[in-house]
Amino acid sequence: MQYDVIVIGSGPGGYVAAIRCAQLGLKTAVIEKYSTFGGTCLNVGCIPSKALLDTSEHYHNAAHNFANHGISLDSLKIDVKKMIDRKNDVIAQNTAGITFLFKKNKIDSFEGIGSFVDKNTIKIEKDGADAQEIKGKNIIIATGSKPTALPFLPIDKKRIITSTEALQLQEIPKSLIVIGGGVIGLELGSVYARLGSKVSVVEYAKSIIPTMDASLGKELQRVLKKQLGFEFFLGHKVTGATTKGKEVTVTAEDAKGNEVSFQGDYCIVAVGRTAYTEGLGLDNIGIKTEDRGNKISVDEHLQTSVEGVYAIGDVIKGAMLAHKAEDEGIFVAERIAGQKPHIDYNAIPGVVYTWPEVAAVGQTEEQLKEAGKKYKTGSFSFKASGRAKASGDTDGFVKVLADAETDEVLGVHMIGPRAADMIAEAVMALEYRASAEDIGRICHAHPTYTEAFKEAALAATDNRAIHA
Repeated sequence: MQYDVIVIGSGPGGYVAAIRCAQLGLKTAVIEKYSTFGGTCLNVGCIPSKALLDTSEHYHNAAHNFANHGISLDSLKIDVKKMIDRKNDVIAQNTAGITFLFKKNKIDSFEGIGSFVDKNTIKIEKDGADAQEIKGKNIIIATGSKPTALPFLPIDKKRIITSTEALQLQEIPKSLIVIGGGVIGLELGSVYARLGSKVSVVEYAKSIIPTMDASLGKELQRVLKKQLGFEFFLGHKVTGATTKGKEVTVTAEDAKGNEVSFQGDYCIVAVGRTAYTEGLGLDNIGIKTEDRGNKISVDEHLQTSVEGVYAIGDVIKGAMLAHKAEDEGIFVAERIAGQKPHIDYNAIPGVVYTWPEVAAVGQTEEQLKEAGKKYKTGSFSFKASGRAKASGDTDGFVKVLADAETDEVLGVHMIGPRAADMIAEAVMALEYRASAEDIGRICHAHPTYTEAFKEAALAATDNRAIHA
């Protein structure tokens, strides 16, 4: 069969690319090795983790915060099986939605492992079935990533686990060790800490969420320690892990080189993700992956070294974010159709779905200092927000960084209630090159959390915040 576009992988990048290609009139096929669409994000990543985060947040509020609102509950308990069943139902609804969208847009789908025979021919292999081949004028590689494993720390998927297994636990651990203080580790740690687990985070860097503005990591560490009893062991180099019965022992070296150990019921290894290119047959068409991270090199049009073969999402450089993959999928689809799309990678937001949520876009203060850029800053605390006081969510702040001369917004960093939703306004500001004063002069509804963004922008504009 001959297609205009063949997409390998149906995660956020792949399925969005396929739908956009079909919208543009291109005959499109998708190859997915699993029985459901959606890739890591919908099946074992973004969506199921948010389902568990929401459940655990409801439980935690009922146990610790409802009394402040005059709501009393007796004999509160968590039904772990029902929690996991609900999470699985959320996954099923979302993956079924993609199946519907593929049918609606007349996209052909094939189950199996897709590999290159040549640059226009893809072989599809599935256990128990004969291999078949399809041809395409253009191929989009959207195979995503998998959890990174440490060579000295074998993952047994029982007690030493990855994020995938952490989404399926049938019990609430009494104690949980999380290796890695990044987004995945802190989100999953939050799920179980809210349900009663003692969570210990062991991180090699000197701060948590180290790729984000340092002020965010500092505040998040304070809040997680205060609210959920997290223990943080920063500047620690993990050296190994062993399991004995139902107990895991993790060994590490602290900042001074001393050997230390941690015991827990489970250990989640959350040290990042690695591009997934196994079985693609890239050698058959002369594509090589980078030594570090196994990523595929692409040009400014997201085309690989082979004409007509593109790659998007986690398999190429840049942040491993579902929404980045989606934008890249649309970008490639429109390039293939002859359009001239554009992506501003500086305006792609990052979010941590703890509570308070953390969100950021643009340059960090550390990056501006390193670049020697003259900037000004304005911050506003949620302690001074009327809406945050009403809901009891007063931890955190919004920080706006603006050019010292032009007042153009260079970066926005926030930690607080609904920051994941609020960051969209900041992305808009960067995309349209708004000034801090522009944001400060936009009327924000009262009372809302977004007023904190307005106040931070006013603070960056001649220190004009009204409520600070």
